[in-house]
Amino acid sequence: MDVDAQDVFHHFTPEGRPHMVDVSEKAVTTRVAVAEAYIRMSRATRDAIVHHAMGKGDVVKVAEIAGIMAAKRTSDLIPLCHPVPLHHVSVRIDEEALEADAAVFRVRAEVRTSYQTGVEMEALTAASVAALTVYDMCKKADRDMTIANVRLVFKDGGASGRYERGGSGGSDGR
Repeated sequence: MDVDAQDVFHHFTPEGRPHMVDVSEKAVTTRVAVAEAYIRMSRATRDAIVHHAMGKGDVVKVAEIAGIMAAKRTSDLIPLCHPVPLHHVSVRIDEEALEADAAVFRVRAEVRTSYQTGVEMEALTAASVAALTVYDMCKKADRDMTIANVRLVFKDGGASGRYERGGSGGSDGR
């Protein structure tokens, strides 16, 4: 596929200088993005999370709040990312599958706005930081935890329209 770099990499001027993309002429539309991440851990760690036995508190609730907070700070973390007014952010961590010796939790983040640019980065940041928070709160018990497959699974709105990840796209993160 031939792609003109100037059509894709809008964060650089024709002279190669970085700049924040001007979205002032774009229409305000409702936009939504959903991202996910997976965190694999031992059964013992899973049991401690489920039974609220981690010394740092309720791992799932703290991580979900951390993800929401992270979505709100995305433009502070990602260079040239617009500060977007967020109308809704939800982060949910659910047990995805149990293996003989391990457990997998899925972190799913959904972000909505009505604005001139999308919220994919906010959803990806929320899922990533929530997974990192689980790791941080449980690392003393399980340093072998693995965070995998941080990915966009859905977006809608704006000029590029709708995107939905088809199938598992290979590995499912477990």
